[in-house]
Amino acid sequence: MDLNWLRDFICLGRTLNFTKAAQERNITQSAFSRRIKSLENWLGVPLIDRATYPVRLSEAGEQFLQAAKENVAQLTEMRQYIRQQESSRTSFQRFAVLHTISVNYLVHRIAEFEKTMTNLRARTISDSLGSCCQLLSEGACEFLLVYRHKDVEPQIDEKLFARKDIAKERLIPVAERDAAARNGWALTGIQDQPVPYLSYDPSTFLGTVVDHTINYTKLSLDIRYIDGLVEALKRRALAGGGVAWLPEFSIESELRSGELIQLGPPKFEAVLTLSLYCSPSKLDETGFEVWERF
Repeated sequence: MDLNWLRDFICLGRTLNFTKAAQERNITQSAFSRRIKSLENWLGVPLIDRATYPVRLSEAGEQFLQAAKENVAQLTEMRQYIRQQESSRTSFQRFAVLHTISVNYLVHRIAEFEKTMTNLRARTISDSLGSCCQLLSEGACEFLLVYRHKDVEPQIDEKLFARKDIAKERLIPVAERDAAARNGWALTGIQDQPVPYLSYDPSTFLGTVVDHTINYTKLSLDIRYIDGLVEALKRRALAGGGVAWLPEFSIESELRSGELIQLGPPKFEAVLTLSLYCSPSKLDETGFEVWERF
């Protein structure tokens, strides 16, 4: 038995969609299906009725779903209890956060808070959107700091948590200035040669957002590089590797200096909302002060 099998099954029980559940769990659909099958083999009975569309839980699956939820919750609760015992002398405010937000935003805000909050101790856990949402849902962090987009469904039950929208940020297509001029790169839909494209991994949140943004356009893009990290695509763009859609916060200095230039009209931009989540009733005095200051 692997605890992740239970988490996979709980996600599938909520979405009733293998593709969507695999995306939320940040694994490929084939790997996700194998893990569900492994859980069924462990139990010895089918949990999913695959003859219907959309899929639905079998009678055994309905019975097992509640047990899976209870066991994951109990194990997570016990893990947190043990961790709190170990760290009872020093209370950390834990942030589950997308890597680029940690590097380009959160580290600066924490430094500002520390000037007047001498008792503040913070820990950041940088991971994928699905993993970060899972950490908050399981009580493994006090705060979740992520991007939201109008066309991408949240991976968290917002009825269970408080949300504070902090800022708007543009996701814009950029390229290194000299490389763009030398090669005639333009996002007009009528260029003679495809523009080299530095793409996010399709399973990531930003990858999904960019796909939605350019899905119905006639852009001619040639994928040359794929990565899940903003910083990796930024480095490739600065090296003249092609066009990448990057959050504006992460490239402010490069845009000011002219190292990177924006390609294409505003219709190729995406607007992101930077949002903070927490469960206020679970915050200590320091945590509540952090929440109020954002």
